[in-house]
Amino acid sequence: MIPLRDDQPRFSTPYVNYFLIALNLLIYLFQSTLDPVSSKALASQLGFIPAHVTQFLTGTGRFDFASVFLPFLTSMFLHGSWLHVIGNMWFLWIFGDNIEDHMGHIQYLAFYLLSGIAAAAAEVLLTPNVRVPTVGASGAIAGVLGAYFILYPRARVLTWFPPIFLFYLPAWVMLGYWFAVQFLSGAATSSAAYSQAGGIAFWAHVGGFAAGILLVKLLPERQQRYRYGTW
Repeated sequence: MIPLRDDQPRFSTPYVNYFLIALNLLIYLFQSTLDPVSSKALASQLGFIPAHVTQFLTGTGRFDFASVFLPFLTSMFLHGSWLHVIGNMWFLWIFGDNIEDHMGHIQYLAFYLLSGIAAAAAEVLLTPNVRVPTVGASGAIAGVLGAYFILYPRARVLTWFPPIFLFYLPAWVMLGYWFAVQFLSGAATSSAAYSQAGGIAFWAHVGGFAAGILLVKLLPERQQRYRYGTW
């Protein structure tokens, strides 16, 4: 189930959303130039590893800002493949502009980063012993989806069901289904084997989505919005 576009109008140019998309693509373009050893080293250094935070909090690991706290931010700008980054940026392109429109540029940037941090915190809480690096913007983007779910539940999303079916779905149906899949998948991967092998960070998606719902209720709507057509 792949969203293609929504029909929710916006009232301003989403400069921050454009910037985030461009930045993620440029960083992955740099990553793609690295040899496998360097790419793995970069992910190990700047990717988020829940076990490092767990060890710090329990006093079993040494304090190292670069390996414990910096990855809360840096991990959300790294990706594992072109498919990974393009898929994430596609969701951000479709849903992020309306959230920026609602919040305003600076507040939207803070919201995006806080959602990503909350997603990483959910990983620590629910998969505390994972030792493989987690990378990707999907936790922060899940926050965007959570906010959209609250603000525009009746917006229609043109959705592709491969190979040939196209339907308009209410946003609450499409995003509610997405969240349910993440939650059930997270429950299915909460195991010791996952701690060693890694995989998709479903609990980060769940945590980011929940953070987006909470933050959009706490952060005020920006003033003086004027209609700006998107289609």
